[in-house]
Amino acid sequence: MGSVLPKILIIDDDTDVLTAAKLLLKQVPYDVKTEKDPELIPAVLKNDSYDVILLDMNFTRDVTSGSEGFYWLEVILKIEPSAVVLMMTAFGDVDTAVKAMKNGATDFILKPWQNEKLLATVASAVKLSLSQIKVKRLEARQAQLIRAMDHPFHEMIGKSKSIMHVFESIQKVAKTDASVLILGENGTGKDLVARAIHRHSQRAENVFISVDMGAIPESLFESELFGHMKGAFTDAKTDHAGKFEAANEGTIFLDEIGNLSIPMQAKLLRVLESRQVTRIGSNKPIPFDIRLICATNRPIHEATEKELFRQDFLYRINTVEIRLPTLRERTDDIPLLVQFFAEQFAKKYNRAVPVIDNKAMDKLQSYSWPGNIRELRHTIERTIIMNESDQFSAQDFVLSATEPVSEELILESYNLEDTEKLLIQKILARYQGNISKAANALGLTRTSLYRRMEKHGL
Repeated sequence: MGSVLPKILIIDDDTDVLTAAKLLLKQVPYDVKTEKDPELIPAVLKNDSYDVILLDMNFTRDVTSGSEGFYWLEVILKIEPSAVVLMMTAFGDVDTAVKAMKNGATDFILKPWQNEKLLATVASAVKLSLSQIKVKRLEARQAQLIRAMDHPFHEMIGKSKSIMHVFESIQKVAKTDASVLILGENGTGKDLVARAIHRHSQRAENVFISVDMGAIPESLFESELFGHMKGAFTDAKTDHAGKFEAANEGTIFLDEIGNLSIPMQAKLLRVLESRQVTRIGSNKPIPFDIRLICATNRPIHEATEKELFRQDFLYRINTVEIRLPTLRERTDDIPLLVQFFAEQFAKKYNRAVPVIDNKAMDKLQSYSWPGNIRELRHTIERTIIMNESDQFSAQDFVLSATEPVSEELILESYNLEDTEKLLIQKILARYQGNISKAANALGLTRTSLYRRMEKHGL
């Protein structure tokens, strides 16, 4: 499919000017339309859109003042506020050019023009117009994604009393700029809560930066969060903005904040209190404006009592505290979550949405779910992958801790099959049902692990 030519509209009451400009611009090539009567501008713009409009400043009614051009410029911008308009006049001067730019024109062309100058000016205007269209499309796509994700809180599915309390907390705190600390076990959805707070905040149109604090080595802590200058250390090849700079005017989410050492907590506390960072290798402080959200799966208050976590730092990060319930505390939500994930993965793998019988649902609701929603999600995905039927029964669902084999029995019998089954169960439980991690730990491929799980009825 060929590319669509940029559309140019030329408005001038001089037929010779229209003909000359059209012949020149069509060589580029552009899709060029001309109009002699400015009174027809509203009708022309109603019927089509243009990447660039060349507008004469002086029509026959008012030859020299340019007032007609300014009038029609205003008309065009009312119809299409983002229109890229180039003003043309044979009586141009600096004052007229400045006034035209202030009134919304993009650039100014003097007649008679130099061909190269006209082509260069129009080319720049076309590039500007296309970039504006691209930005508009991206903004529209982002708005659609945000609307789709906010129903009500993206993948935060549930109607239980405990999760409804979380929804209420999100709605209340999102309107403010207060620091939020999210507490909860692994797999309970702390990241989703942080993103929901951001999307419902006044910073929703700005950036959301997520940082896994547990994955940053202490030696790289300041560089990653605060940035560095070129040459500040051996591998500093270029200037580097830290996460706080990148999150300016948006939200920064510090996940696994409980993993920070006391020295790292002290450095971060100073930055949060001063609201400015200084890159490594620089003495110049850089102010920032961010909304802070933190999360941890650790008992942070106990750590504070044991002096493993600074109390002043805790005060700084938890103006509001949101505790997420475990899945075993909200078993009434399991059918909703199962249906949501079943539809999601059926679509992903081009399968029919499975029907899950009552005994299977009872099994899922009675399981303890040590990996919480993340483990449930992996379980539903694995079951859809491994079963061709669109009717799922209890035996189709492999749960990591179901019917564990006695270690004493294995030690007494030395039965290889029982030993293998127990080992697979233990590794699956350790990695909360994550097949990829479990397979890697066992030195197997995902396919091999699936075969062994099927053999043992896991």
